[in-house]
Amino acid sequence: MRSLKYAILGLLCRHPMTGYEIAKEFNSELAEFWYANHSQIYPELKKLNDEGLVSYDIEISGEILEAKRYTITDDGYEDFTKWLNKDEKIQKTPKDIFRLRMYFSGNMNMETRVRLLENQRAQHVKRLNTLKKKNEPYTEVPPRDSDRFGDFLVLQGAIMRQENIIAWIDKCISYCK
Repeated sequence: MRSLKYAILGLLCRHPMTGYEIAKEFNSELAEFWYANHSQIYPELKKLNDEGLVSYDIEISGEILEAKRYTITDDGYEDFTKWLNKDEKIQKTPKDIFRLRMYFSGNMNMETRVRLLENQRAQHVKRLNTLKKKNEPYTEVPPRDSDRFGDFLVLQGAIMRQENIIAWIDKCISYCK
């Protein structure tokens, strides 16, 4: 399954975008649970256009700079909503280099182990603080039929994930002392 296809179609359901704008969304709004590089986005947009799931208009910026603004087609919307309504089996746990190191941490001295744990903790605290800052505008749950509601749900999950990772790291540090 081409998951990137559906991430792009979902973004285009919100409003038409250029490839550059789509890439920016992957680096901001979607960054907590999905990522894609420019080198993946542009070939996927070409495939989606070839399949008739998106179309584009060329916009001229300045004297010669052209940008393609993509719009989801009716076929694209139908394909996206069909995918959206499917139930998925749980995915395999993503690869995590730090957890792999902890798995084999019996092969390192305790000082190094604690240092690595504390460094990871600091990184996760920083990410948690960033997420909490993003959460500040949500003084209440957004309307359930808005794009913001989905953003809110994913943000709450990201905050909980970071809190749980920090709790796990704290427990690991306590075991090491």
